[in-house]
Amino acid sequence: MGLITTEPSSSPHLLSTRLVYELGDPRSALRATTDRSGAALLIHAGGEVDACNEHIWRQLVSEAAAGVTAPGPFIVDVNGLDFMGCCAFAVLADEAQRCRQRGVDLRLVSRQSIVARIVKACALSRVLPIYPTVDSALAF
Repeated sequence: MGLITTEPSSSPHLLSTRLVYELGDPRSALRATTDRSGAALLIHAGGEVDACNEHIWRQLVSEAAAGVTAPGPFIVDVNGLDFMGCCAFAVLADEAQRCRQRGVDLRLVSRQSIVARIVKACALSRVLPIYPTVDSALAF
């Protein structure tokens, strides 16, 4: 769960021991895996993100984003999440802006209409473009 798998030409990127421990805690409501596809780095999230685990979500997104080099992209697949509190969107928007300063696009993957409605209602559409599948986010 903590190791980002890489293609032979890529260098490995490890998540911190603390983060791997917190994500692996059986009481954790957040599950996540990370992966590489060429230059893209992906997070596949499941479970829930709320105020109780916002710090873990922030650390996950931040550490994974740090492993992306321009042009990226950095893809966050939230299709496996059952719940995303407002804090989850704030973390993504903050990281998207930091990524953009480095020439990396953060691309959100979700087929859930509530995710698109929240992104639009919070005026985050320009910062958090939404794609229905990982393949469509990779193809852009």
